[in-house]
Amino acid sequence: MAKSRPKDNNDDQMLLSGFEEETKPAPHAQTDRQTETAAAAQQTGRVREASPRSQAENPEQRAARHAAVAIDGGSLPAVLQREIAPAADESMPDLTDRLVVIVDAHSLIYQVFHALPPMTSSGGLPVSAVYGFVGDMLELIQRKQPDYLIAAFDKSEVTFRNELFPQYKANRDAMPDELRQQIPLIRQAIDAMGVGIMEQGGYEADDLLATVAAKVEAAGGRCLVVTSDKDCRQLITDKTLIYNIRKNEEIDAAKLHELWGIRPDQVIDYQSLVGDPVDNVPGISLIGPKLAQQLLEQYDTLEGVLDNADKLTGAKRKQNLLEGRDKAMLSRELVALKKDVESPIPWSRSLRSSADLKLLDALLQEFGFRRLRTRAAELLGGFEGAGGAEPTVAEWVTDYQTITTSEQLNELARTLANCQRIAVDTETTSTHAVACQLVGISVAWEIGRAAYIPIRAPLGEATLDESVVLETLREVLESSAIEKVGHNIKFDAIVLRTANPGVRLRGITTDTMIADYLLHPGGRNHTLDDMALRRLSHKTTSIKELIGTGKKQIRMDEVPVDEVSPYASEDVDVPFRLVDALRAELDGEQLRELYETLEVPLIDVLVEMESNGIRVDAATLQAMSGRFEKEIADLKALVFSAAGREFNIDSPKQLGVVLFDELGLPVIKKTKTGISTDADVLAQLAVNHDIANHLLQYRQATKLKNTYIDALPQLICQSTGRVHTSFRQDVAATGRLSSSEPNLQNIPIRTEQGKAIRGAFTAGHEGWVLIGADYSQIELRVLAHYSGDEALIQAYRDDADIHTRVAAEVFGVDESDVTSDLRRIAKTINFGIVYGQSPFGLAKTLTISKDDARDYIEKYFQRYSGVEAFMMETLARCRAEGYVSTMLGRRREIQGVRDLASLPESKRRSLTEAERIAINMPIQGTAADLIKLAMLKVYRELQESDLQAKLLLQIHDELLLETPADEVEPLTDLIVRAMSGVMELDVPLKVDVASGPTWADC
Repeated sequence: MAKSRPKDNNDDQMLLSGFEEETKPAPHAQTDRQTETAAAAQQTGRVREASPRSQAENPEQRAARHAAVAIDGGSLPAVLQREIAPAADESMPDLTDRLVVIVDAHSLIYQVFHALPPMTSSGGLPVSAVYGFVGDMLELIQRKQPDYLIAAFDKSEVTFRNELFPQYKANRDAMPDELRQQIPLIRQAIDAMGVGIMEQGGYEADDLLATVAAKVEAAGGRCLVVTSDKDCRQLITDKTLIYNIRKNEEIDAAKLHELWGIRPDQVIDYQSLVGDPVDNVPGISLIGPKLAQQLLEQYDTLEGVLDNADKLTGAKRKQNLLEGRDKAMLSRELVALKKDVESPIPWSRSLRSSADLKLLDALLQEFGFRRLRTRAAELLGGFEGAGGAEPTVAEWVTDYQTITTSEQLNELARTLANCQRIAVDTETTSTHAVACQLVGISVAWEIGRAAYIPIRAPLGEATLDESVVLETLREVLESSAIEKVGHNIKFDAIVLRTANPGVRLRGITTDTMIADYLLHPGGRNHTLDDMALRRLSHKTTSIKELIGTGKKQIRMDEVPVDEVSPYASEDVDVPFRLVDALRAELDGEQLRELYETLEVPLIDVLVEMESNGIRVDAATLQAMSGRFEKEIADLKALVFSAAGREFNIDSPKQLGVVLFDELGLPVIKKTKTGISTDADVLAQLAVNHDIANHLLQYRQATKLKNTYIDALPQLICQSTGRVHTSFRQDVAATGRLSSSEPNLQNIPIRTEQGKAIRGAFTAGHEGWVLIGADYSQIELRVLAHYSGDEALIQAYRDDADIHTRVAAEVFGVDESDVTSDLRRIAKTINFGIVYGQSPFGLAKTLTISKDDARDYIEKYFQRYSGVEAFMMETLARCRAEGYVSTMLGRRREIQGVRDLASLPESKRRSLTEAERIAINMPIQGTAADLIKLAMLKVYRELQESDLQAKLLLQIHDELLLETPADEVEPLTDLIVRAMSGVMELDVPLKVDVASGPTWADC
């Protein structure tokens, strides 16, 4: 159902196993800011003595606190710098009929870390594992309603088991740096949630699970042990069960017998026979699970099995049993969990009532977890701004009025004509700025003073004629002398421009959404509702309160005017109140010039482009749909042939069974829901297995058909015959524009399928053509400028093929001898360097060995040493200053950058997500600034020329225009001159221009 434009501009872009993350194109995705979390923490009394759990601490306990955040990454927001008091000795509470849930923390953390895609906070800290683990804790609270919830952590890698057997867990890989950085963040979050934290040197978390379970049983309680570690099945009793959170499955004695065919008291003996290669527990060779179960069923215990080893059939297995007693008994000591570890249990801090809700809210805001904030508020009792308790509302005096007569309208116009600044907003029948109908206009001219002019409303309610309203306000709205303020004001400018009669909104000086985005570019939420809450302590009326949701949703013109009027007036009052504070912040962060000379002027360009739209030939797409349908059917047939049967090809579960159970393909990656069959996995399998290649082609063809071929005709505006995408300035932290509704940035560039789709985009007039202008390798040119590397700079000054030149330099051959494979490797290295790609990542991309990949990168840095010096300097400066910036001063705060100088050389090339962002942002951000400058320059020169050309699209580093065919040559000259001269670099900016009847020809 079409609806009014919401004040929420957020896009939720990732859904996995029930946990949603508001990331941006991650393109990702955006996170909440540091300023509000610091303020929230100050208001809530972040010092731990103020929290319910710490009021009872004695001075010794407070003095013994340790810092939970041990990230070697420079300054962190205040909310992440608090200390967590260690657990104190407490008397055993009465646990009769109480449920205690204890979690094997690292087990779950590793699961979510490998299952979820990379996510970062606004400051660049990796937070995917934080997101997953906090989500798990909330899931446990919701499903199990525990009286006490405790998380047990491993404190050190060396335990008493290593003294028994030095090879114990010797095969385990070291914890990845990006996960290690998240452990203290997880501890901060769950501590604030009211989840107790346990750890004890010399023991594993499993021993703490066993100890807590034993004490809970002795005290008359029930214990649920949350782990995927099979060793813990030895803890099963009538009152202690194992819980698999992924399958939502409890394992009791009956379930254990179904799975393993043994009793809980036989688990230790069973594991002693079978061993565990993951933990390097030896067991007895050739004694597998099935045989171990049979032996224990027959002889009951490990000793019974060993004492009757001579009765076993099979000479080799008998010999192994006879000679393996020592290994089996050692294995028993390794797998048997300690139930008497002397470690304080944090009973009082494990109660749900001990949660520090305000602190938790500040943390989740800092991490950017909007949906988890709402969920935590619902489950833990509510906190400000997340769906729970109402915020403290600042004094909010208003004088709002509804304009329903010509006299009132004329008086309003006279008032506005004498103002220096007004705020403007429109209410509409849908979120499609070009195709919607105008429902009303609201304006504010003083703080608290605003008016709403209804144009469309339910039958019988007072309204004013649209043309009369627009003509009366035209002089004010089109005056450049009167400052215009708004939130996402581009939308309103397009609505007014395409209304009847059209009005050009001039004098735009402030867009509060863009200002907030510039100040917090990693933030996920720049909505008016959110800004009002955190900046003005004011809770605005939600759009859902007016129009509803789902099947019951109505249009704004179906809402009574007396309900719309205060909502619409608030829409202009809030931005009006925010203007001066935002400008002061922009000044303080030295962002005012970027804001006023680039981002705000760009609004006019985007209004032009979005209003123009681009013609799409529906007939071409319809014919293409049939061809794609046949191609998809053929690909399905190839998959079924390779599989040996038909199945639901779109079901990851069924596909997993076919690939890994029936065909026996190697498992590449596991997720929270099972074995992964994502595109990355299929790409790796496709090297040796045709079925995976067919599946990749099937998915690509299906996606293109659904997303573009079948969808684009439905998006053609009836009044213009064109598709009008929306370009958003508040999404990508690098400053790049984001295309949506439809997203035209994801049409493949180099595939035949993508080219075919582009062939449906045409010029909109007879005798006109499309013309595309594309910056050549803009990010690599920016890298050359930043690095100052003479070899790289000279290559561009020579106008050399940079990939061929790099291949020749790296592999020590003449350029004429560079093969296509060598050029492909060089190209991958060139672009990988911009994104901080590791040897592992390069090896995966090129399907080569990690050693070869490392060797290629070493050779690259030897030849282009300036590039590596730039990377190291950038990281050192980011670590010291807490942010990185573009050439025009666009900033992004980055946390978690390590002191690379203190690391072994072998680890310096394995960059964390935060470090990759820190290196990439100045490059990609400067490239984004460049294309925006080019848009402004081309737009302004077109206005000053006699050419009829119109700007239509900006996709990545390309501008697309339409022009009469006989004006291609002068337009080409204008574009090349404008685009190549917008910024002075140490290397020339090269612009490639092409024209033709369709986008594919460009």
